[in-house]
Amino acid sequence: MQAPVTPAEQRLLLDWSRRAITTAVAGGTAWRVAEADLTANLRAPHAAFVTLWKQEELRGCIGRMDFSRPLWENVLHAATAAALEDPRFPRVTAAELPALALEISILNPPVPIPGWQDFDVTRHGIIVERGLHGALLLPKVARDHGWSATATLEAVCHKAGLPL
Repeated sequence: MQAPVTPAEQRLLLDWSRRAITTAVAGGTAWRVAEADLTANLRAPHAAFVTLWKQEELRGCIGRMDFSRPLWENVLHAATAAALEDPRFPRVTAAELPALALEISILNPPVPIPGWQDFDVTRHGIIVERGLHGALLLPKVARDHGWSATATLEAVCHKAGLPL
């Protein structure tokens, strides 16, 4: 599958995300993107996840699963939320900004699977939802931890606050 953005657009998204986080941490108003910088790829609807790392440790991770909004909007919203709203971590401080590494994941629309046995941990991310509870794990998470399908399902249910 072809990447939804070019390397130059990837660099723009990372730069804009860092600026949005810096502005939000300082308590400023939302950082604005120049209309002239918005390419067709950046305007296309895609969901996104932004992960923040500090010295190779997870520091925040939030996704914007809105497939009707432009990619650039979802990325900037997720970046700011990862810095300020991830309930697992305190808000990012100005002193931490230079040490933060950002990772952006662009998501395809989710596709339901008939049953848990159809879940391929090596290829699929996973979303669980029940009532007001929901969570998502990217495929990279299971691969990085060496999890089986069962362990991944347990982790996403735990993340969502759902019983196993």
